[in-house]
Formats: sequence, C-alpha cells, structure tokens
Amino acid sequence: MSETTHDGGVALGAAPSPDEGLTPVQLADKYGLSVSGARPPLGEYIRQLWGRRHFILAFSQAKLTAQYNQAKLGQLWQVATPLLNAAVYYFIFGLILHTSRGMSQDVFIPFLVTGVFVFTFTQTSVMTGVRAISGNLGLVRALHFPRASLPISFALQQLQQLLFSMLVLFLVVVGFGSYPGLSWLLIVPALALQFLFNTGMALIMARLGAKTPDLAQLMPFVTRTWMYASGVMFSLSIMLEGKPDWVIRLMQLNPAAIYMDLIRFALIDGYDSSHLPPHVWAGALGWAVLVFVGGFVYFWKAEERYGRG
Repeated sequence: MSETTHDGGVALGAAPSPDEGLTPVQLADKYGLSVSGARPPLGEYIRQLWGRRHFILAFSQAKLTAQYNQAKLGQLWQVATPLLNAAVYYFIFGLILHTSRGMSQDVFIPFLVTGVFVFTFTQTSVMTGVRAISGNLGLVRALHFPRASLPISFALQQLQQLLFSMLVLFLVVVGFGSYPGLSWLLIVPALALQFLFNTGMALIMARLGAKTPDLAQLMPFVTRTWMYASGVMFSLSIMLEGKPDWVIRLMQLNPAAIYMDLIRFALIDGYDSSHLPPHVWAGALGWAVLVFVGGFVYFWKAEERYGRG
C-alpha cells in the first residue's frame, strides 16, 4: 500500500504488525505470558510445595515459638493447657458423673488424659486451619507461594506441640501402671495417619474460612460437639451398651474416636481390643487418605482466589 506525500511524491505505507488481529489470549499464548496468580496444574503445584518445604517447617516452628512468648511460663503452656483440661474433665465426668464405670482409676485417668491430648491435636488443627488464609492476608497478598503452605504449616505446628505433650502423657501412663512395650510402637503409624487427616481438615477449613471469615466464630461450637460425640471423657462401647450395634459402630467410626482409641490401645495395658471397632486400622487409613487427598484437591481448586476481594 502507498500514499501520496504533500509534495506529490509517493511513500510506502508501514507494514502491518504480525500481531494485528490477535486476541489478548492468543497474544499471551504466543509470547508465553500467563495470568498473575493463576492456579498451576496439580503436579506442578505439588512440586512447588515440595520446594517450599523448608519455609513450611520454619514457619510452623516460628508460630509455635511465638504462641506463648507473652506468657511467663512460655512453652510450658503447651503441656499445662491439656493437663488442666483433663483435670477439669476428670472432676466433672470422673468424680461427679461417674463416666468411668467399667474402668478402674488406673485405666480411666490415662484413658482420659490420652483422649484430651489426642483430640486437642485434631481440634486445634481445624481451628488454626480456619484462619490460615484469612488471618494471614498480608502475607498472601504480598508474596507469591503455594497457599497450601499455610494450612499445612499450621497442622505441622500442632503436631510439634503434641509431641511435646506426649512426654507428659508417657509419664502419666507409666505412673498408673502401663509400662512401655512393643504396642507403644503403634503410636507412630497412628499419629502419622491422624496428622494426614488433620492436614486435610485444615486445608478444607482454610478454603471455607477464606471465603467466610465468620466461620471462625462458629467452629468452637462445632468442635465442642464433636468432642462430646467422640468419647474423649468416656468409653463409647461402655456408654452405648445395650444400644443397637449399628449405633455403636457408627459412633466408633468417627475419625476422632478412631485415632484416640488406637493410641489408647497402644499405651494403656487395660484398654484391650474389645474397645476397638472392627477393621479399625482400615478405618484410620481410609479417613486419612480420603480427607487428605480430598482436602488438598479442594483447596488447590481455589488457589487463584485466595487473598483477592
């Protein structure tokens, strides 16, 4: 194409751009551009998370250290809090309501303390998961990283806190006549499966809490109801004696009850397999895999929406 100049000469027109007529999406594909904060494919997302593993561990340790830095007793509250809860529950349920029936005090007290410590692990993982995104919006908006790092680090923080508490739990159990044996090795796989379950729950609650911040106000009531339904303060098999078998099995298949019962069975000599539901290890594995995998995918699906709006 040509055009006439003001002096009557002829000049060639500018050549058309090779990008002329391309849509923004086509331009982005042509030059390898991507939307800022877009959700990566699942495999790539997992690789990114693995690359941030040192950050996840350091963040969880920093949160654990800062949790009680304003208290004079400091990290001792990690152990004192569940012990005080166990003492209150023993006074109310053991001495006043006599929920220990069918168990001697040498069994009931370790039973109760174990239940409080183990359920608190799940409870706090869920509660911190709710605020994992909504409570760290400054970090989410300022830096680019896989958002799943936050709920995973909070679940890891609660695991570290439980491990500190387990030292006291061992002393309580030994003090009431249950000494270390091969069954104590079962604690490792039981806690590993519970950690996977808790992490999945934290991921689910993190997505829900990011969308609905008021959920943090509701969850204490939900987890308290869950605690009473899980047999923390009493044996489900004893308290439900005489009820239809399907009711007992349904209550015992509660994942919180399963993980508590496995660790009680491992630690306490007088707590035998008759208190466990059938196929208890299959139930523990099934809950862990289902909730962790489902929770991870559910959280990843909303990756690009965290911190916006």
